[in-house]
Amino acid sequence: MGKDFLTAVRERRSMYALSKASPISDERILQLVTDAVKYTPSAFNSQSTRIVVLLLEQHERLWELTTDILKTIVPSDQFEQTQQRMDGFKNAYGTVLFFEDQSVIEELQRNFALYQDRFPVWSQHTSAMHQFVIWTALESEGLGASLQHYNPLIDKKVKDTWNLSESWQLVAQMPFGTPVASPAEKEFTSLEHRIRVFK
Repeated sequence: MGKDFLTAVRERRSMYALSKASPISDERILQLVTDAVKYTPSAFNSQSTRIVVLLLEQHERLWELTTDILKTIVPSDQFEQTQQRMDGFKNAYGTVLFFEDQSVIEELQRNFALYQDRFPVWSQHTSAMHQFVIWTALESEGLGASLQHYNPLIDKKVKDTWNLSESWQLVAQMPFGTPVASPAEKEFTSLEHRIRVFK
């Protein structure tokens, strides 16, 4: 049985040291993602978020193509650290790719012209909620993850490799697996400056 929600929220951290193992089945992973996509709210009930789940070999393929693209950008004498980072992501069990369908957003802009400049912003809010729900759900089941942003560098290659719609805009990548090291202690700023209550 997974952790309760608030425990998972408290314990969810960026985990970079991950193994190519999962304490739960692929079917359970897909159920977590499915529930998150179905039940996470979106502005105007747009349901604009699109998800791709890459496991094992397909997951490795993502980080290999990302590495190849970065090799063309990062100077070779500075690439060792980038390579180590890519190897760390590749050593995980899978990756969740988060997209926002621009055709949905454009339709909303046409139908609700008064708010047309807000829909791209609300779309990012929608994506962020999906990211948080899926990340927390993975944490609740004993998986660790981190959130990466190699878009737009890898956008075209990702769409071509997995034959995805041109209207899907890549927002983030979330490699996940079983944690093999604890994260560093997290510092918190004073909550007195972050929360106000009025009665």
